[in-house]
Amino acid sequence: MLQAIQRRISVKNQVAQGAAQLIGSRIDVRTVTRQFGRVTVLDKLSLSIEPGEFLTLLGPSGSGKTTLLGMIAGYQTVDGGDILVDGAPVQGVPAHKRGFGMVFQNYALFPHMTVAQNVAFPLRMAGLDRASSDARVSEVLNTLRLGEHASKLPAQLSGGQQQRVAIGRAIVTRPRVVLMDEPLSALDRRLRESTLVEIRELHRTLGMTVIFVTHDQSEALALSDRIAVLDAGRIVQLGTPSELYRRPASRFVASFVGESNLLDVNVVETRGASATVQIDGGYRFDVALAGRKASGGPAVVLVRPERIAIVPDTRRAH
Repeated sequence: MLQAIQRRISVKNQVAQGAAQLIGSRIDVRTVTRQFGRVTVLDKLSLSIEPGEFLTLLGPSGSGKTTLLGMIAGYQTVDGGDILVDGAPVQGVPAHKRGFGMVFQNYALFPHMTVAQNVAFPLRMAGLDRASSDARVSEVLNTLRLGEHASKLPAQLSGGQQQRVAIGRAIVTRPRVVLMDEPLSALDRRLRESTLVEIRELHRTLGMTVIFVTHDQSEALALSDRIAVLDAGRIVQLGTPSELYRRPASRFVASFVGESNLLDVNVVETRGASATVQIDGGYRFDVALAGRKASGGPAVVLVRPERIAIVPDTRRAH
C-alpha cells in the first residue's frame, strides 16, 4: 500500500513542482516542557520547522505529539521554554490570533451550514467582503474538487468529502501554518489513501508549513518531508522518511517505523562497511553497517521484509 501511495504522490508532485511558493512560517520550539500534575508529558523538547515544510509528529498514544501540536496552536499551556513563529514568541498570543489553520480529527463542521458556508466561515469572522469571500471559497472548493457539492449539507457528504471541507475551511484564509491532528483516522482505507494524495498535492501547490500528527507510520512515510518520532515526551529521532526507514537510531524507531524483523546477534568480525554476526544456534552471516560503528559483542540486526529473498539451496547432500 505504502509504495502505491508514494508512486501516486510522486506523479502529482512532478506536476506541482515549481508551482508552489513557500509562504509558510518558520517555527522554533525551544526546550518546551508540559506537565499535568506530577506527570511530565513533554520534557525539554526542541524542534525547528522550516518554512513550507511538511513535518509529521509520529508516535504511539501518550508520546506527547498531540500536546505539542496543541502548544503550537495555542490550546495548551507552555510550562517552560519558548515557541517562536518567524522569530517572534507566541506564548502570549491567543489561538484565534495566531492565524493558523486547524484540521481536527472529527471534522468539526457546522451541520446546519452548507459546504460553501462552512468554508466561508473563517472569512466571515475576519470581516472579508462578500465578493472577495465568494471568490476565495470558489477557488478552494475547485481545488479540492468540491465545487459541485457547494450547496450540500455535511450530512449529505461522504467521510472523505467532509474531511476535504474541513481542510478547505483551514486553508481558505491562506494561513502560513496549517496544523492537522490525526485528520485521517476516521476514514476507511480507500478514502485514507486518496486523501493522503490530495493533502500532499495541496501542500505542494500552496507551500504553507504543515504540522501533521499521526500514530500511523504509513501516513507519515507517504506524506512527510521530515518526521519527528516521539516517545515519552521526547524526540527520539528526527529525519526524512528514508533516513528513519533505512537508518533508525534505536530499536524503538526500527520497530515503530515500517515492518521490521529484529535479530539479536553477536558481532564476530568487522570489515569496513560490513560485519559478520552470529545468532543463537551458531549461524553466521554478513550484514551492512549502514554507517554505524560496531565492535565485538551484542548487537541488533534490522531486516526489512523487502530485503529478504528466497533462493535455491545450492548445497550438495552428503
